[in-house]
Amino acid sequence: MAFWWSLLVLAFAYGICRFLLMLIPPKVPSIDVDTSDVLDDGNQAQENSFIYVPPRGTSQQSGKIVQCYEPATMKYLGYVPALTHDEVKDRVAKVRKAQKMWAKSSFKQRRLFLRILLKYIIKHQALICEISSRDTGKTMVDASLGEIMTTCEKINWLLSEGEQWLKPEYRSSGRSMLHKRAKVEFHPLGVIGAIVSWNYPFHNIFNPMLVAIFSGNGIVIKVSEHASWSGCFYFRIIQSALAAIGAPEDLVEVITGFAETGEALVSSVDKVIFVGSPGVGKMIMNNAANTLIPVTLELGGKDAFIVCEDVDLDHVAQIAVRAVLQSSGQNCAGAERFYVHREIYSSFVSKVTKIVKSVTAGPPLVGKYDMGALCMHEHSEKLSGLINDALDKGAEIVARGSLGHIGEDAVDQYFPPTVIMNVNHSMRLMQEEAFGPIMPIMKFSSDEEVVRLANDSKYGLGCAVFSGNQSRAREIASQIHTGVAAVNDFASTYMCQSLPFGGVKHSGFGRFGGVEGLRACCLVKAVVEDRWWPFIKTKIPKPIQYPVAENGFEFQESLVEALYALGIWDRLRALVNVLKMLTEQNPGGSSSKKRND
Repeated sequence: MAFWWSLLVLAFAYGICRFLLMLIPPKVPSIDVDTSDVLDDGNQAQENSFIYVPPRGTSQQSGKIVQCYEPATMKYLGYVPALTHDEVKDRVAKVRKAQKMWAKSSFKQRRLFLRILLKYIIKHQALICEISSRDTGKTMVDASLGEIMTTCEKINWLLSEGEQWLKPEYRSSGRSMLHKRAKVEFHPLGVIGAIVSWNYPFHNIFNPMLVAIFSGNGIVIKVSEHASWSGCFYFRIIQSALAAIGAPEDLVEVITGFAETGEALVSSVDKVIFVGSPGVGKMIMNNAANTLIPVTLELGGKDAFIVCEDVDLDHVAQIAVRAVLQSSGQNCAGAERFYVHREIYSSFVSKVTKIVKSVTAGPPLVGKYDMGALCMHEHSEKLSGLINDALDKGAEIVARGSLGHIGEDAVDQYFPPTVIMNVNHSMRLMQEEAFGPIMPIMKFSSDEEVVRLANDSKYGLGCAVFSGNQSRAREIASQIHTGVAAVNDFASTYMCQSLPFGGVKHSGFGRFGGVEGLRACCLVKAVVEDRWWPFIKTKIPKPIQYPVAENGFEFQESLVEALYALGIWDRLRALVNVLKMLTEQNPGGSSSKKRND
C-alpha cells in the first residue's frame, strides 16, 4: 500500500511542477519589421496618393510590373515587379541551396522560428489585419477571423504535434518478415512551390510556408497579382524571423507577377501547392506533368448549407448570413447554395431577410461597416449576370443590404448582400461559383432529396448540415460528396488544424492541413532492416538458391501455406514440410524420384 501511495505522491508532485513550469513564459526573441512604407498615416508620397483605374479585360494580366491599389477606395498603393522566367529560376536556385543546410536543422530550432512568428502576430494583429484590409477590401473582423486566428491555430498545432508526425513511424512487418523492423521515414522534398490566391493574403502565405519550413523544406510563394502589396510586407515578417534564429536568409522567397511567373515556378520546384480556380489548376497540372512533380490543388467551391425543419431558426439564420458574407469576395469557403426544409422555408427567409437588411457595406477602414469591398475589379458584373439569369428563370430578390458612403471611383467595387428565393438548379447561380455575397435559398422535402441536390454540383469542397437531431445531421453530411463537412456549424473544420483540408471533383485533390498536409511536403520513404542484427540475418533458403532445386516450387507452396493458411493445423502441417525440406541432405532427391516414377 505504501508503494502505491508513494507513486501517487510522485505523480501529484510531477503534475504540480508541470503546472508551475507552464506559468513561466518561454523566452522568445522579439523581431522588428519595417512598416514605414505600409502605414497609411496621411503623409504618403504624392505619387502614391492618386486614384488608380485598372485596365479592363486581359490587359491587366500581363506586363513588367504589377500595379497595386486599395479595392475599397481605389487608392494607389504602388507597384511590384512581374518576375520573368529566368528571374524565377534564379530565386528557386537560391532557395534550393539554402534548403540543403536547413534540412539538417533541429526541431528545436524550427519550433523557435514558429514561436517568434506567433509572438509577432499576436502583438501586431491590428497591423496585419489593416494591411490585409487595404489590399483586399475585407473588414478588420473578417481579417481577424480568417487571417489571424487560422494562422495562430496552425502554428499552435505544429508546435504541439508537428514533430511527432515527422518522426519515423514503425509499422507491422508481417508474418514473412517477422525478423525485420519496418518503418516509414519522412524526409524533406526540397523546394516547395506555392501559388496562392488573394482572398487571404496573410494566411495563404503563412499556411504553406509554415508546414514547408517545419518539415525541413525551402519554399517559393507566388502571391496573387490582386494581393501583391500585402504579400511583400508579410514576407518581411518571415525574413526577420529567419534571421532571428540564424537560418539561411534565402530559405523562403515571395515572388510577384502574372501567368509567366507562375509557369516558371511550376517547372522549377519539387512540389506545387495551388489555391485558385479550376481552370488555372488544370494548367498547373499539365505543366507539372512535364517534370512529374506532385501537385496539391485547392480549387473552387459551391458549398451546400442545409437547414432541416427541427433547428433553432434564430441561431442558424445568424450563422447562415455570416457564411454567405464570407463569400463577399474574400472567402472561398463561403456557403453558396442554401437548402431549407419546406416546413420552415418562409420563416427562415423572413429571419435572414431581416438580418441582411441591417448589413451595410462600405470602406472598412473609413467607417464601421459589416462588409467590405470586392477585391477583384469587374467582379460585380459577374455577380449581376448570375442574378439576372436567375431572375429571368423565375427567381425573386427578397432582400438586399445597403451601401455606405462610397467614393465615386469605387462604386463598382461593392455589391450589396442579396437574398434570392424560388431558385432551382437550372440557374447558373446554383451551378457556378459566385464568390460573392448572394444567398440563393431552395426548398427541399426529404433528407434523400437534399442529399441529391447537394451532390448535384461539379464542386465538392465542403458542406454544412443543421438539425436538432445531431445523428440525422451527421447521416446527411456523410452522404454528401465533399472533402470537408460541418455538423451543426459552418467552416469549423478549418479551425481544427489537425484535420486535412481539400475537396473532390472540380474542387481539386490532395490535402493541406493536419498530418496529411504536413507529410505531403515530405519524401515518404519505406525502410526495412534486420530486427536482431547481426545475430539473425536474411538467408535465402537452400531449395530456392541458385541453381534452384527441383523441389523449389514445392518448398514455396509449403512456405506460403505455413504462413497464410486459414487453419492453425494446416499451417503447422505445412511448417513441418518446410522444415523437412530444409533439413534434407539432398533437397532434390525425393522430389526427383517422384517425378521419375
